[in-house]
Amino acid sequence: MYVRRNISTGMSGLDKLFQGLVEGDNLVWQVDSLEGYEPFVKAFAADALDSGRRVVYFRFATHAPLLSTQDGLDIRKLSPSDGFEPFVSDIHRTIIEGNRDCIYIFDCLSELAADWCSDRMLGNFFMLICPYVLDYGAGAYFALIRNRHSFHATDPVRQTTQILIDVHRRGDRTYVHPLKVENRHSKTMHMLHRRNGDDFEPVTQSFEAAEVFSSVAWSHLDGSNWRLGFWSMTFAQAEDIARENSAERLKSPEVMALTQQLRRMLIARKGPIMALAERYLSLSDLLSIRRRMIGTGLIGGKSVGLVLAQSIISKHSSRLAPILEPSDSFFIGADVFYTYLVQNGLWWLKQRQKDDSAYLDGVTLARHQILNGKFPEYLMRQFRDLLEYFGQVPIIVRSSSLLEDDFDSSFAGKAESILCANQGSLNQRMDDFVMAIRRVYASNMSESALRYRASRGLLDKDEQMSILIQRVSGTICGRRVFPHLAGVGLSFNPYVWDERIDSNAGVMRLVMGMGTRAVTPHPEDHIRLVALNAPELQLIDPNDENAVYAQQEVDVLDLDSGRIVSVPFSELAEEPSLPLSLLAERDLKMEEKAREHALHKRNYWSLGFKRLLSSTSFVPDMREVLQVLAAAYGMPVDVEFTATFTDDEHFQINLLQCRPFLAEGAGTSEVKVEDIVLSECIVRSAGPVIGYSRSLDMDRIIYVSPSSYALLPVQDRYSVARLIGELIRNERLLKRRVMLIGPGRWGTKDPSLGVPTSYSDLNGATVLCEIATMHEGLIPDLSVGSHFFNELVEMRMLYFAVYPKRDGNLVDDSFFDRHSIVPEPLLKIPRLVDTVKVVDASAECRLRISADAHSQLAALHRPGK
Repeated sequence: MYVRRNISTGMSGLDKLFQGLVEGDNLVWQVDSLEGYEPFVKAFAADALDSGRRVVYFRFATHAPLLSTQDGLDIRKLSPSDGFEPFVSDIHRTIIEGNRDCIYIFDCLSELAADWCSDRMLGNFFMLICPYVLDYGAGAYFALIRNRHSFHATDPVRQTTQILIDVHRRGDRTYVHPLKVENRHSKTMHMLHRRNGDDFEPVTQSFEAAEVFSSVAWSHLDGSNWRLGFWSMTFAQAEDIARENSAERLKSPEVMALTQQLRRMLIARKGPIMALAERYLSLSDLLSIRRRMIGTGLIGGKSVGLVLAQSIISKHSSRLAPILEPSDSFFIGADVFYTYLVQNGLWWLKQRQKDDSAYLDGVTLARHQILNGKFPEYLMRQFRDLLEYFGQVPIIVRSSSLLEDDFDSSFAGKAESILCANQGSLNQRMDDFVMAIRRVYASNMSESALRYRASRGLLDKDEQMSILIQRVSGTICGRRVFPHLAGVGLSFNPYVWDERIDSNAGVMRLVMGMGTRAVTPHPEDHIRLVALNAPELQLIDPNDENAVYAQQEVDVLDLDSGRIVSVPFSELAEEPSLPLSLLAERDLKMEEKAREHALHKRNYWSLGFKRLLSSTSFVPDMREVLQVLAAAYGMPVDVEFTATFTDDEHFQINLLQCRPFLAEGAGTSEVKVEDIVLSECIVRSAGPVIGYSRSLDMDRIIYVSPSSYALLPVQDRYSVARLIGELIRNERLLKRRVMLIGPGRWGTKDPSLGVPTSYSDLNGATVLCEIATMHEGLIPDLSVGSHFFNELVEMRMLYFAVYPKRDGNLVDDSFFDRHSIVPEPLLKIPRLVDTVKVVDASAECRLRISADAHSQLAALHRPGK
């Protein structure tokens, strides 16, 4: 067993007072100014250097240096503005690389609260650093400015440190008052002591002690000022200014600087989002966010997008603003997430996920421990207050991480959103709500989220999870809740299926009911795609007389089960509060068939949105909303929305989300696909073609034979998906261009509809081709606007579908039989050799993909064959 050795403070009297320091001791000095900290630092460092110890000085504050450059002193310059995680990680690495002969000096920690805009994060920092010094180092000195911080900072420090000392200066006299000295005790240790050179003598005269302490604010009495901490004091100052209601004051440099500080505390530290916030979020807007917030810290990408969208539209148009449903959303700040991890001992699990060679290790353990963690009581009280505000109205707890919905990555569908029916007793609703928060936190460290971050080089980024809490939008019909309409709107239409469509007018993916059906592909049902400049155009197959081009199932929230369920539209059509004539048309063919078969006489309806699209202002209003947001963002946008009608003419649109749409436009192709002779073509498509037009040579084709795949048992279909993922990962490492061709839907969760690959399985492919053979009613383009579609867009992937039975489409199966090879991953699963065909390009067998999004043509061909 290792025995901790004694070390010295450099002051013999102080060593005697503490009964000696031992290796691993952390000492926190609470001072009125740095003059009270500096002498102790210099003595500690000098003694360590004289004893042959190494001294590391962490230099990160703006105050004057505590130590000057000298032999044996290692000055590590750090930048808190780079983020909490990188800052902590740098210090951890330094301490681990050191040894028991190394002591550590820290600049004044109080500046960190300003850098991170949060006392809570300062407390988290100390709870993470102190144990490392205890386990690996000889000792460390820290300082805090007394009475500047709330209990969110001071309580973790007091609980975690080994020694806590108050320093008081009165004229030329210095006093120390030990508040905590762990595992040591004497009759006078916790008395006030007067410094006399290197000696520290107990103050025995009451008048001298009273003289020192009488001017010290006692924390438990003076809670009106200093206990607020940096965050609360800053917002209290802003509230005072807002109450003055002076336009001239708001324009002053002082207030403009304060407003910018609030943006950094709530919205972003920098970047394009910060530029948008400067234009559209005023002091009043920022205070409105704070008043509906639990905890401290940034509110995250999803919340920022929503707040910005509402502000942009309200400032742009007095006509549009009234049709937007008022928002009474709440926000849980990002600092709460870090606090939860730190206080439940989960920080180290998250840190291990930064290693790109082992980031998936411990994923299951992390989820289990996050789902079983506890929140402090002060947060539980605020959660209870929030639930009492909403009563028994359903709410949704949504992820809003710092990297989510930004200008580089959307994280679409990567983190969970948990719907809370919010029924039953308050205690039951609390249990459900708290578990929903835990589940969202756990999804931040899920395999799907981690693979996404790894694929985009984001594992080492400061990724915190904020939470957005929204009222479920819609109408309560008995024990069901649903909006009349929901969908996804894109200001740029990436799929031009008709020459009359204007890409820049935008497109909607529109459903009746909950938006879950809009953001998740449903190949078995029809989801209406609406070109906003030509809403009457439908995406139909003129050769299929039996196809049904109307939504059949509607997603609703069932209050009894607390789940979203799919209900036949025919069942909801009887609901009297539904604006049926706007959403649906009489299905005369069905009524005629019913009469022919002497069925029960009733009206049959088809959910086609004809009157909605042609006789209301819904389409032009949505088009304007999208164009206004795109103009403000300076790029295409992607929004999620619901809409509820109050009568046949009036409706309220509820914006649920707004983010940049990372599309590249249609582009141009060097090759006219229509000029490629059929004898050169291996695969040819007459649309849909979605993505940037291009003509480039491919290195490898991975082809899943539709006929062979159809014969596989379900378990082997999942094996095909895993094999595809392994082949793609190998190709990604080699930086090769890979095309995937397969039956049905790539990325489906149902192996009867296609190959059940995930985002990480497909990431790295250049081209994705779906052959419409698994399901006759499959319309591949209907994934436009879904989370899966956004993933394809972010990967800059070309997508097209092939309908072998239609003119202008072909797949030459025999080519893959003649030229396929068996790479090593496939050798391990010989039963799949007839299903998965791999063809590598060579000098004798060039493979080129040519695609033109404008003409909706694509071909995989062999140039000059």
